[in-house]
Amino acid sequence: MDAAIRIPTRRKATKTQDLLICFSHLRWNFVYQRPQHILTLAAKEHEIIYFEEPVFEERSHPSMRFSEVAPAIRVATPLLPTGTSPARADAVQRKYLDRIIATTPHTNLTAWYYTPMALRFSAHINCDVCVYDCMDELSAFKNAPTELAMMERALFGRADVVFTGGLSLFEAKRCQHRAIYPFPSSIDVSHFHKARTPGKDPADQFGIPHPRVGFVGVIDERLDIDLVAQASKAMPDVHFVMLGPVVKIDPSSLPTADNLHWLGGKGYADLPDYLRHWDAGWMPFALNEATRFISPTKTPEFLAAGLPVVSTAIVDVVRTYGAAGLVDIVDAEDVDTKLRSVLTQSREARLQQVDAYLADMSWKRTWNGMAAHIRNASARKKVVPFRRSA
Repeated sequence: MDAAIRIPTRRKATKTQDLLICFSHLRWNFVYQRPQHILTLAAKEHEIIYFEEPVFEERSHPSMRFSEVAPAIRVATPLLPTGTSPARADAVQRKYLDRIIATTPHTNLTAWYYTPMALRFSAHINCDVCVYDCMDELSAFKNAPTELAMMERALFGRADVVFTGGLSLFEAKRCQHRAIYPFPSSIDVSHFHKARTPGKDPADQFGIPHPRVGFVGVIDERLDIDLVAQASKAMPDVHFVMLGPVVKIDPSSLPTADNLHWLGGKGYADLPDYLRHWDAGWMPFALNEATRFISPTKTPEFLAAGLPVVSTAIVDVVRTYGAAGLVDIVDAEDVDTKLRSVLTQSREARLQQVDAYLADMSWKRTWNGMAAHIRNASARKKVVPFRRSA
């Protein structure tokens, strides 16, 4: 028998009790990125339930774990016995979802999807507004479920409004929905501006010589590890600092060298401490199906930190930051030449141009733009559950 599920009550009631349930394939405490930025702003007016994918572990019966990660934001994580079948997992999650909705007081219900796969247990809910924030082309990622493309088509049919994480992804999806809008990666400028001021070098980076070229992000099939190895070999006097968790690839496959430093994942709050002691940022992405539509958040983050930046020819980077002269585009043939060139640049050389470019790219502006489209979608359904953030 399934364990009884207790739903924690919200600490503080607001004038409107609109409930937003976000279905995500990303764990809240994995990497602080687009979902966290947007939902933190949405939580100023809404009760947020962040419904994660299940955790499978040795246990006798299913359960649900709730964690309050911020005011009005609770993470709901299904805990399922190892070996639970997909059909059983869907049934359990459907039951828990229904219980959450039934026991959380609300005026309006918004279903917000980052993964179409959640439709397997949530397609039945009667929501006032359905939002699909299509952050990436998930079907191109390593180990993607075979039915993901089919589930995304179903989600396009159900969604009232769709957002995309970049311009090229918008262009690829624009014919699939009547109300679809591009919202590329934004930036918390004040947070990364901290890297422009003096500060202590983190202990695990302190002993690494200069010059330093750094990368921060998830280390998976999107990273060109051959290019990383090539650059470190061609530039033995330059030290490459690689920050981020390793997922979906064998850590033992990562290249090793005296000037190549894999320091693991770091907290979002700690990133400026690392970046302020780098001489350049780089984005050595592979050019493959998994990176065809990406719009890396680290691009504006590096720039806001005051770093010169080089990147491989990611379409959205080339068409925006590259075209604006803010990022140098490299390939395997000239990576060492371009890196040495940016290492001679002054950190202050492009700051005025960078700051002007990033001025209108805040996450708050992104959220307000999204909220406006959601209000329009709501109006079409005779429901108006969203208000602009103050």
